[in-house]
Amino acid sequence: MFLQMKNSSYSENQINQITKEIIASVSTKCLAFYAPMGAGKTTLIKELVKELGSTDTVSSPTFGLVNEYHDSNGAILAYHFDFYRLEDEMEAMDMGLEDYLNSDAWIFMEWPEKIPSLLPRDTTRIEIEILSPKQRRIKY
Repeated sequence: MFLQMKNSSYSENQINQITKEIIASVSTKCLAFYAPMGAGKTTLIKELVKELGSTDTVSSPTFGLVNEYHDSNGAILAYHFDFYRLEDEMEAMDMGLEDYLNSDAWIFMEWPEKIPSLLPRDTTRIEIEILSPKQRRIKY
């Protein structure tokens, strides 16, 4: 179930506008990104973090599972998770996921389908569909 229902297509040169729309319309700071490999989840999260005011370099946390990003004052702005390599939900619990989710920071999750029972009820579900090599459809 989508908390908000927006459905639009975009190309990479329109991603800044999409990030502004997402930030303005979501009702929670917890965002779960559902998309196939190569759809641009990390690219979209990179732009969201930038739009929120971080100057940190954003990359996929595939091997570390979580990256943190800071605002201009050094305070934690967002946590970025990549659950692709998880074997089961207990691995997420063992890394302290609950503590991250209870923070006031933005939460961006790639491959949330790996932890379905751990997602907060108010998580905003964002789906990205590949329409062509340069065009995507986003639903949230």
